[in-house]
Amino acid sequence: VEEGGAMSILKRLYASAGPEIIHEVLQISDSLTTYYLTRGWDPLMVMLENGVIVTCTPCGMDLAIPARNDDGTQDLNFALSNIDGIASAFIRSALAAGRNMSLVYRVYTSDDLGAPAHAPNRFKIKSGTVTATQASITAGYFDLLDTGWPRNTYNLNKFPGLRYL
Repeated sequence: VEEGGAMSILKRLYASAGPEIIHEVLQISDSLTTYYLTRGWDPLMVMLENGVIVTCTPCGMDLAIPARNDDGTQDLNFALSNIDGIASAFIRSALAAGRNMSLVYRVYTSDDLGAPAHAPNRFKIKSGTVTATQASITAGYFDLLDTGWPRNTYNLNKFPGLRYL
C-alpha cells in the first residue's frame, strides 16, 4: 500500500491482474548501435524518461529478473528469439569485438505508454551465447565482488617516476 492507502498500478497488476497490460521493454546498446525490444507481436511506441519517443521491435522474449538479496550475484538472464538473426549478429559482433554492452529494462502499462511505470533498471551485459533459435544473455548490476581494491594502484603507466626509485 502506497501513500494515502492506494496501491500502485504495477503492484495491483502483479497481484491480481486487471484490464491493463504490462509491457516490458529492453534497450540493448553498445558504442555503435541501440535496439529497443518488447515482448509480443506488434511494434510498440513508448516515451522514454528523457522525453524521446522510440518504437520497440516485437520479438519472443523471456526474462528472469534478479532477486533483491545480498549474495552478490544479482543477474538478469534473458533470452531473445533469433529467428530473424538480428539479435545474434549484433550480440555476436559486440562480444567478439569486446565492446561494452549495456541493458536498460523498463516496464510500461498499456494505459500509460508516456512514461515507465517505475524507474528503469540499468545493467551491464556480462556474457551471452547465441544459437540458431535464440540469444541467451546474462546482465548484472555493478559487480562489486570482482572489483579490485585498492582501485588506484601505483604502476609505471600512471606514475613513470617509480622506475627511478
